Amino acid sequence: MLDVTPIPVLSDNYTWLLRAPKGSNAVIVDPGAAEPVAHTIAGLGLTLTAILVTHHHLDHVAGIEALANAEIPVYGPNDSRVPCLTHPLAAGDSCIPRGIEMEFEILAVPGHTLEHIAFFSHGLLFAGDALFAGGCGRMFEGTAAQMQNYLAELRELPPETKLYCGHEYTQANLAFASAVEPNNQALQQRIETVSSQRQKGGITLPSTLAEERETNPFLRWDEPEVIAQASQHAGRKLNSPVEVFAVLRDWKDHF
Repeated sequence: MLDVTPIPVLSDNYTWLLRAPKGSNAVIVDPGAAEPVAHTIAGLGLTLTAILVTHHHLDHVAGIEALANAEIPVYGPNDSRVPCLTHPLAAGDSCIPRGIEMEFEILAVPGHTLEHIAFFSHGLLFAGDALFAGGCGRMFEGTAAQMQNYLAELRELPPETKLYCGHEYTQANLAFASAVEPNNQALQQRIETVSSQRQKGGITLPSTLAEERETNPFLRWDEPEVIAQASQHAGRKLNSPVEVFAVLRDWKDHF
């Protein structure tokens, strides 16, 4: 199993640092800024050996050019907007990032951006902005059908899978979730836990897919209360998971 270390960058992003236990190499995921990443790697006495990228947005790639060199491969979606890309990846591909010798399966998660990918291996899911703790990314380039389809696939991953996402959005996401499911006791307990974590300055990640299945409305489009609340919000009966998801996403955008 890998050791995973969060590196806070920008206002609310996380870059993730991966290394083998007691290893000397570091692989990073989504470096939104170079300085805090370089500082952390140096402070731990590690050598950067690879960079993983989930999507092209600047707050996930802005640090790449300063961190990468000819010896450091950059694995990411087949998207010309990802700087310094050396290993373009798509759904069904796999990669073994230099320095950690663990194979990752590449999952397509289009919607936030069309070329967005996630990295999955041995109970670890690096999802970028495709799936958040308590929420999911805004739909900038894709469709509701695309997003609901990949979320249906993600929620079928093993429940113990740890979710590492790109932002500290959990508290705000759960406030929306509570509006959708005010009677969800697991959700109310999670809100209390997250509130305590944030008051102490802690981070709320990783979560698990089991926790997301119980409390994240964007994975709960087939729950009766979610359907009822989304239908009430839309002012009409919603007849499919995609319709429920689309209403939830629009509702969250204006929440």
